[in-house]
Amino acid sequence: MTSSASPFFQFEADFVLGLRCIPMSVRRKLDDCGVKLKLEHWHRLSEAERQQLVDWPCESDRDRQAYRQQLRDWTQRDWGEPAKDLPIDPQPAWLQPEIPEAVEAACQVLQVSLSPDDWQGLEPLQRFALIKLARPGHEHRNLYPALQEFGLTERSPLEAD
Repeated sequence: MTSSASPFFQFEADFVLGLRCIPMSVRRKLDDCGVKLKLEHWHRLSEAERQQLVDWPCESDRDRQAYRQQLRDWTQRDWGEPAKDLPIDPQPAWLQPEIPEAVEAACQVLQVSLSPDDWQGLEPLQRFALIKLARPGHEHRNLYPALQEFGLTERSPLEAD
């Protein structure tokens, strides 16, 4: 789980150094404020700008509006056009009490039993991460490490045949 000292998950450790990939905390903010930021957009930002996006609060409507505008300004500057808009889900799956089907299916493949109580005990950002990592067609390489990090399995990856 992320702590107040770090906005990153342990399973992201191999790619957050230098912020070469968009961390889950930023991906959630993008979904919350309705911006499609491509990895190529991310790479054009300075490391300081990337870190600013990690640290930027995005809890209130005002925060989300400012975050969205800053992203649009930076992508306009770097690409000659602002980042595309995404629809904002008024009831995102990571805030719902039910386990999304894709998460259940991906857990079954990994032979991990995820109960409704397990799901409801997770922080919204943890739920968001599981949803993103379990998407159909997505490489599920980090799903098992995330499940371990969130205390949802005790087995080692070697036992997860």
